[in-house]
Amino acid sequence: MEKGYKVFNQYWECRGFKYEVGKTYTENFKPICCERGFHYCTDLKDCFNYYAFDPYNKVAEIIAHGEIDRKSDNSKCCTSKIEIVREISWEEVLRLVNIGKSCSGFCNSGNRNSGDWNSGNRNSGDWNSGNRNSGNRNSGNRNSGDWNSGNWNSGNWNSGNRNSGNCNSGDWNKTNFASGCFNTSEPKINLFNKPSNWTYLDWIHSDARSLLNQINASPTEWISEQRMSDKEKEIHPDYKITGGYLKEKDTWDTSNEANEWWSGLSNDEKQIIKDIPNFDASIFKEITGIDVN
Repeated sequence: MEKGYKVFNQYWECRGFKYEVGKTYTENFKPICCERGFHYCTDLKDCFNYYAFDPYNKVAEIIAHGEIDRKSDNSKCCTSKIEIVREISWEEVLRLVNIGKSCSGFCNSGNRNSGDWNSGNRNSGDWNSGNRNSGNRNSGNRNSGDWNSGNWNSGNWNSGNRNSGNCNSGDWNKTNFASGCFNTSEPKINLFNKPSNWTYLDWIHSDARSLLNQINASPTEWISEQRMSDKEKEIHPDYKITGGYLKEKDTWDTSNEANEWWSGLSNDEKQIIKDIPNFDASIFKEITGIDVN
């Protein structure tokens, strides 16, 4: 016997079969998950991987009395005998799927969020660990943009505060990629330890950067909840909100991948790399492991 949850459409139907609260249903064959049997989830939030997070849908607490089959990650189960114990109100659903309080969104660990997957408070956007953000994926506070770790930014990807542009690490900038304060013009960047006539936006749009991004190497790896070990889940409890965690690799030596990439470039593509302003072969080798000579 196992307690679980099941979601139905507004007419108490699932896969064309109509259910009623208080009744028990039995199938006379071996249940096979995703093929046959009465399906349910032991964690209510997993139900919404298969049904829309919609208050018009009906949600019930169930008990599986019969034989049980389950997916390898335990996110979905099915049984040969199911009892529909009681209807769960949408108010209770919100409490069960959110760790935080007074949330109208889904999978929030913070409080008073109307968005989804927030660990901060009072966010109307999604995936925020900060507070009072209307944008998405902010770890700072009161941002209307996205991906900010600073505060009060209306732009995106700012680690500083009160910026209206994008990708600023300083404060009070009305431009992009500024590391200082009170700047209105976009700064030039250093390349190979020397000043250049390029802005960071020039670098982002360059053919050289596009080519370098083809190197297949990363110091981190995303580990989904399904691939996490019990020890990893203990160390990274936020996986319940984020669906996994970012694992740092023990070692990160890109030289093999980088040299394979370099060998695969045409002469014209290699020249694009060498034409980066201030190109220095020794610095390039120190960082990438590639000897261009």
